[in-house]
This record gives sequence, structure tokens and C-alpha cells, in this order.
Amino acid sequence: MNTFVKVTAWLLGGLTLIVAGVAMVNAQIVASVDGETLVHASQYRDGKFLNTKVFEQPGLLKTLQIAKRYFTEPAQDKAPLKAMPVEKVSLDQLGALSHQGVHFIKLGHSSLLLKVYGEYWLLDPVFSERASPFSFLGPKRFHQAPIGIDELPVIDKVLISHNHYDHLDKASIKKLVAKTKQFLVPLGVEVDLQKWGVAADAIVRFDWWQELQTDNALIAFAPTQHFSGRGIGDGNTTLWGSWVIKTAAGSIYFSGDSGYFDGFKQIGAAYGPFDVAFIETGAYDNDWADIHMTPEQSVQAHVDVKGQVMVPVHNGTFDLAFHSWYDPLLRVSAAARQANALLLTPIFGQPISLATLKQHVAVNTEWWHSLMPEPYAVVPAQ
Repeated sequence: MNTFVKVTAWLLGGLTLIVAGVAMVNAQIVASVDGETLVHASQYRDGKFLNTKVFEQPGLLKTLQIAKRYFTEPAQDKAPLKAMPVEKVSLDQLGALSHQGVHFIKLGHSSLLLKVYGEYWLLDPVFSERASPFSFLGPKRFHQAPIGIDELPVIDKVLISHNHYDHLDKASIKKLVAKTKQFLVPLGVEVDLQKWGVAADAIVRFDWWQELQTDNALIAFAPTQHFSGRGIGDGNTTLWGSWVIKTAAGSIYFSGDSGYFDGFKQIGAAYGPFDVAFIETGAYDNDWADIHMTPEQSVQAHVDVKGQVMVPVHNGTFDLAFHSWYDPLLRVSAAARQANALLLTPIFGQPISLATLKQHVAVNTEWWHSLMPEPYAVVPAQ
């Protein structure tokens, strides 16, 4: 069923994206879910997944208020005026990384490429030009990925944190099917992946606190405080969460998207400490404070999970909120210094080994300063 509307609001990447003009909302963008297979899920009630904390979901009035902000608030530095620094990554370069350790490369937004004892893993891979159900509308990339899907080696595992468009990219998944051995997803997300060509036996689905032991790693799916949905009417019909990866060479925490909550301390107690914690730092606002953290809260979440080095993600690639593109980086740097937390902000495409993390922190550069307009100021915490 197709419906024409003048202002279409849909939940995108953990926030409300307001589209002015005429847009077509097609039932095909709604997530496909098999509810019968979810009845025993820990957080599933009456056809919906729930957070551990109850908070008010945005209604029509709230959506209209946010729409007014999109139309009336002046946009300031929403995208960089200069080219973002990106290091190109080659297949030969990946092959030269040691097979006896763990390495990571930031690809953009929350997308990561890991090399784990010779295996290549992708976390929340988004290679498309836009984080959107439409190729012609929605947040557009500030930069290209350091490596394209066609250039990637065989991928052993793809891990997905939740089904928002800036984390689960249909076009990317469809291209990755031919070179990926296994997909690890939250409960409910498996149905869409099968529609997109992924074989059922190549998918492992996870409830919160569920673990998978592989030859070289323990993988666990942990709680977050967020939501899911790909269209109007399918909110919270699939699960969301974060990933824990523990190996003999080091341990990783990947936060996915989340508001700040007590669950971070529980994760730290259960699986910490972590050599590196990739923590969501971007797309925050008072109007959706329960589902996205401020940079100051992101640093606290890093402390809670017992992270040794924090790498802020969910920034620098798409415009998904009202703040400037560099605000997350400025604020998280200030907050990390205040908390005496070790912060690493690598350039997209820069290979980092867990074995040399502290060395990278020692020479870490705040690369975004050269791309910022003058003068600038850190926006105080809201």
C-alpha cells in the first residue's frame, strides 16, 4: 500500500528524520519479522521488544515539534567544508597485518573492519552513499569508505547491532552475501537478511547475554537502551544491542547505539576490562536523550564497561542531528581529558593493532581541527 504525505517522519539511525515535500512511503521499507520465533525472547512482550527502562516514546506532538526545529533552526557547520582525511586501504595492506593478533580499521560512522587471527570481520557495515531507505533522499556521506566491498577479502563474520539504516544497509548486505561466511544479528533481523539473499544457515541470531564461542574468540550480545525500526509501524519489532569480542590477543566492546543506562556497568562487570571500547558519540539531542548519549555520557559509558582505550564512533560520516559535525569530537576530547580516559581518534582507514594501542594513543592527533571554521567553541553539555 502506497501513501502520499507532505511531511514524512520515520525513525532513522536512532533519531527522527523529517523530510519536507512529497515522499512516498512504501510498505517494502518496513522490517520483515517472524513474531512466532520471538515469543521466548527475554525482552519481547506483545509483539514488541522492550528496554529495561521505561521511557516515553515520541508521539505525534513530539514529532511535529522536532519537525518545526528542522524547518526553523539555523544549520551551522552540519558538514565539513574541506575533504575529510581518509587513508585508502588495499587488499595487500590487509594481508600484511599479522594473523596472530587483532587489528581494526574505522571505515566510517559506526562501520569497522576487524582482522581477528587472520579472519576478517565487519561490524555494522554501511557502504552506501546515503543512510536512508531512498537513494535520492536522506543523510549523505561526508567521505567515501577507505575500501569498497568489491575490494574486500572473504569476510568470515558480519555483526549487526540493530536495524536502523545507518547500521543495517540493505545494499551493502546484498553485495556482501557472496563473500561472507556468517552473519551475527539481533533477534528478528534474520528475516530481512534472508529476504536479501542470506542463507538461513549462515545466520546466527542473538538475544541479550547470548554467547558464541569460536576457535579464537568469545562473542556475546549485550543490552543497550535504544529502539529499532525501518519504516512506519514496525518500531521495536526487532532487537537492538552491543557486541563483546574477547580473544587471547585482546578484547573489544562495540556499543552500537544507546542512551546512557546502568547496563554499561553490568557489561563491565560481566566481560570487562576491554582493551578498546568503540562507543557511540554523535547524533545526540535533548529531544531524544534516552536513546543517544551526549559525549560526556559516552566517556562515562566507556568508564563503566571498564574500557582501557576509547574510540568514539557514530560521527564524522553522516549528519544525523542538529549539532555541528565536529561537536562530538570536541566534546568527547574535553570529557576524556577531564576523566583521565585514554582517547584514540584514528583517521578513517588507519590500521590499528590492539598490541600497539597505547603507542597510537601517545601520538594521537585531533585531525578535525584543520577542517573546522575559525573561531569555534566547545558547546557545553546539555
